Amino acid sequence: MNEAYIVAAVRTPGGKKGGRLKHWHPADLGGFVIDALLERSGIDPAVIEDVVFGCVTQAGEQASNIGRQSVLASSLPHTIPGTTVDRACGSSQQALHFAAQAVKSGVMDVVLAGGVESMTRSPMGLAAHFPSEHGFGHYQGPRCQARYPGIKFSQFDGAARMIPMYELSKPEFDKFALESHRRAAYATTSGQFAKEIVAVPVRDPESGKESLHDRDEGIRYDASLEAIASVKPISAGGILSAAHASQLCDGAAALLIVNEAGLKKTGLTPLARVHHMSVLGGDPVVMLDVPIAATQAALRKARMSIEDIDLYEVNEAFAPIPLAWARKVGADLSKMNVNGGALALGHPLGASGCKLMTTLIHALQARNGRYGLQTMCEGGGMANVTIVERL
Repeated sequence: MNEAYIVAAVRTPGGKKGGRLKHWHPADLGGFVIDALLERSGIDPAVIEDVVFGCVTQAGEQASNIGRQSVLASSLPHTIPGTTVDRACGSSQQALHFAAQAVKSGVMDVVLAGGVESMTRSPMGLAAHFPSEHGFGHYQGPRCQARYPGIKFSQFDGAARMIPMYELSKPEFDKFALESHRRAAYATTSGQFAKEIVAVPVRDPESGKESLHDRDEGIRYDASLEAIASVKPISAGGILSAAHASQLCDGAAALLIVNEAGLKKTGLTPLARVHHMSVLGGDPVVMLDVPIAATQAALRKARMSIEDIDLYEVNEAFAPIPLAWARKVGADLSKMNVNGGALALGHPLGASGCKLMTTLIHALQARNGRYGLQTMCEGGGMANVTIVERL
C-alpha cells in the first residue's frame, strides 16, 4: 500500500466571533486558504484530484456543499471537485483521513484536505435549532429518543460530567487556561506561527483602510490567574466558566496530501507521513471523553506507547478534556499543546482538525520531534486520532 504524505500545511489566524474576519464570507475564506496553499506549495493546481473540506454548521452561508463552494471561490479550475464532511468538531481531521485513505489506496495521488467555519456568520447550532424552531423537526428521531429517554445531548453537560468522573478541580482548570494563553502569546511574539499562518486582508468598515489579520485574535497577553479564577461559572452551582471553554472563532486551514506518485507530480518534499489514523465512538451522553479510549486504541493498533510520541495536540474544547486525557493516557503536559490551544487561540469547529495538524507539523519541525499525535472530542461521542511522523 502507498504511504500518505503531508507536503504543505497552512491556516488563517483565528478571528473572534464578530471580530476581524466577520466580513469574510466563509466560502471566500475557504477559497482564500486554498489559494494560500497553492501559493506556498507552488504546484500546478491541475494535479489536485479532489478537495475534501470539513464544516460543522452547514446552513446559511455554509450550506450547499461549502467544500465545492470554496473551490469555486478559489483559483482552482472548476474541473476539480469538492465535498464537505461533518464529523462535528473533528470534521477536517476526518477530511484529512479521507484524503489520506484516497492516496494510500492509489485511487488518487493528490488530494487537498481542509476546513472552514465562520461562527460569526453561521452561528453554532443554526443547522439544528432554526429548522426545529420553524416546524421542520428535530435531529433526534423517535428511536434515538427511546434509546436515550429524557436525555438532551449537550457538550457543556458532558464536560461537567467529566469533572467528578476524572477527579478534576477548578484550580486545575484555571492554571491550565492561563498556561494556554501564555503559550499562545509566546508562540505568537516569538514567531512560532510564522510558517503556518497566512495573513488575511481585512478592511475597516468605518475608515475603509485595509490591513492584514496576521495573528490569532483571542489571545489574552495580559492573562492572570486571578482574572481567570474570577470569571463566573456558566451554570449555577458549577465550576466551569467561559475561561475554561474554547473561544468561538472564525478560520480556515488546508493540507496537501499525496502518495509516492503525487510526490513525483508535485516535486515537493514531504513534511510528514501519516503513520496512523483511526476513529472511535463512545458514550454520547458524557460525549467528550472519547479521545481517551480512542488514543489508547490507536496506540495499541500502531504498536506504540505514549512515550513514543514527542508532541500532542488535544483540542481544548473545554479544559476537562485535555486534562482528563493526559491523566488517563499518562501524557506529559509539557508536550501537549505546546503553542497554546483553543482556550486561547479559538476553535473554528470544522476547520480545527486541519488547523491543529498544521500547528503540530510545524511544532515538530521547530522542536526536531519525530512523532506527533492529534485527537479531539466530537459531538455525538466520537474522536479521531492521527499520528504523524515528521520527515
